[in-house]
This record gives sequence, C-alpha cells and structure tokens, in this order.
Amino acid sequence: MKRKDAPELSPTLARQRALRRLARRDHSEAELRRALLRDGFAPPVVAATMERLRAEKYLDDQGFATRFARSRVAHHGLGRHRVHQALRARGVSRAIIDKGVAEALKDVSEVEALEVVARRYWRQHGRDEPVRRIRKLWVFLLRRGFPAGLVRERLATLWPRWREGLEDLPEAEEAREPGDE
Repeated sequence: MKRKDAPELSPTLARQRALRRLARRDHSEAELRRALLRDGFAPPVVAATMERLRAEKYLDDQGFATRFARSRVAHHGLGRHRVHQALRARGVSRAIIDKGVAEALKDVSEVEALEVVARRYWRQHGRDEPVRRIRKLWVFLLRRGFPAGLVRERLATLWPRWREGLEDLPEAEEAREPGDE
C-alpha cells in the first residue's frame, strides 16, 4: 500500500490547525507557536499565521491571562502565585500576567476561594489534632499559591481557637515576586 505524500505545510493548513486547537481550548501565543513549530511548519509560516490570528482577534494573551486566572481562582482553588507560575509556564509575559491576574481578581474573590479550599481541607483532615491540622493547612494553602499574609489572616479568623498553631510559623517574604520560587 502506497503512502500518500505529506500535505504541503502551507499557511492555510497552519491556520486550520491553529483554529482547531483554539476551538478545543484557549491557548497563549507562545503555546500555539510551539505547537505549530512542533507540527513541522516553517518559522516564517508560523509567524504569518500568528500575525493573522492576532489581527482576526483569535489570539489575545491579555484576554487569555484574565480568563485563565479567573478560572483557576474560582474553579480550581488556586491563589495568585500559582496562577502566575502557570501562566509563565505557558509563555505569557510578566506584564501581561500582572494585568490579567489583577483584572481577574476584580471579578473573583481570592479570599472566598481560599476559604472554600480551607474549609474542605479542615473537614477532610478531621482526624489530625487541631493545632497540627491548622499548621498543615497553612502549608497546603501556601503551596496552592495563596499569599502568606492572607493565609495567616483568614485561618486566624476562621479558627480563632487554634490561632496558637500559627504563631511560631515563619513569616513568608511578602515582597518576593510571584514566580521567583
């Protein structure tokens, strides 16, 4: 059985592949560029395709960052630091990430997301003694990307009886830039 010749990797085919990917889920420009290059399209074809998709408003890193951040905070229970890290991994620039996360946090409450995740954790780890549980919860919430000051404040408010479990925990560097882990 003879193999058909591989179709020419034209700009039209690159655009079709890009649109197919975008129909499945949102992508950053960098993600889409990497995917097209991995599919074997020449760099000039990829550049032209990206330019056309931007002009047609199919690609918008600012909008992508805002939608991604909103989704991750509201539906996945992640804090701003983890969202920032995930967007950097998807090739979005820091300036766009900062604007996107700030815009998303106007629409969804990071405090509410933290409280939902904290209460769920508290219920699921009921066998641990409370002081130990609140310390483990503090670490868990930091790993989920919530700012340390916010975590400490909300845990002390939600479980004031076990506030002593938070007292000797180290102060996190609030001044550090997200993504500089």
